[in-house]
Amino acid sequence: MRDPVPHPALRRLDPLAGVWDMYARGTQVGPVRTEFAWLEGGAFLVQRADLGPDTVLPEDWQGHAPFPTSCVTGYDDTADEFTVLYADGRGVARVYRADLVDGVWRQWRAVPGFHQRFAADVDPAGRTLTGAWEFSEDGALWRRDFDVTYRRVR
Repeated sequence: MRDPVPHPALRRLDPLAGVWDMYARGTQVGPVRTEFAWLEGGAFLVQRADLGPDTVLPEDWQGHAPFPTSCVTGYDDTADEFTVLYADGRGVARVYRADLVDGVWRQWRAVPGFHQRFAADVDPAGRTLTGAWEFSEDGALWRRDFDVTYRRVR
């Protein structure tokens, strides 16, 4: 069986492909090994993250850290939009919209009572991604949840 032909818009996500160490809240959480890899001949981008033997978790993350996590990103050519399907080790499953434009990787969702958004700057040299997750109960007043930095391993 042949792989599907990926839509050219998926190439916008190329800067994410690779293996990264993710740190949250400065360096209080991490490193969390994260891999972005192309599936189905480039038709989908999968992101997997999990704790390693050297991962540090602060007390307030222990017992409810989401790891392992998995995301599958695909593209809707009728809407010119990426969709991310997210699942984690707590049994949480969510759907986000996403994009990577002008060096900024964004993900967001609008759900009554728990809106979320993420934005990260992509280092032009491809070595780091630096950003933060935010949340809002009403979609108007936003609060920072935690900072995130990804450092490329390969």
